[in-house]
Amino acid sequence: MKTRHKRLLFISLAVLALVAAALLVMNAFRDNLVFFFSPTEVAAGKAPANGTFRIGGLVTTGSIQKGPAPLELRFTVTDLSKEMRVHYIGSLPDLFREGQGVVAEGRLGPDGEFQARTILAKHDENYMPPEVAQALKKSGAAHPGPKP
Repeated sequence: MKTRHKRLLFISLAVLALVAAALLVMNAFRDNLVFFFSPTEVAAGKAPANGTFRIGGLVTTGSIQKGPAPLELRFTVTDLSKEMRVHYIGSLPDLFREGQGVVAEGRLGPDGEFQARTILAKHDENYMPPEVAQALKKSGAAHPGPKP
């Protein structure tokens, strides 16, 4: 083989290896990508039916119900336009309570209830997760929480 052909083969293999590595990274990134949806968007069918996603809003006052299992809980999340029922089994963040912003990550169950794997709550009196604040703003309602 001539030097020119060896060099061309080496460059071709390097480009092929780079493309393969980029495809592997993009595939791993796609599998770990989780989108946020408001209850209104989920009701409109914009959320993936079989995929993992996040839902957020305010925990509706009076909606928290403990289940028969020790750490089982059901509650309603609202964006002040639509509401969505959430089912969660696990320990809750200390700041989880009615009327506060929350983000839940999980899947939509066959009965339309959101099956949460993770619950994230706000961390101080004036903070709300950006996705929740944007969803509430989009619904045309202001956050009814504490005034600064």
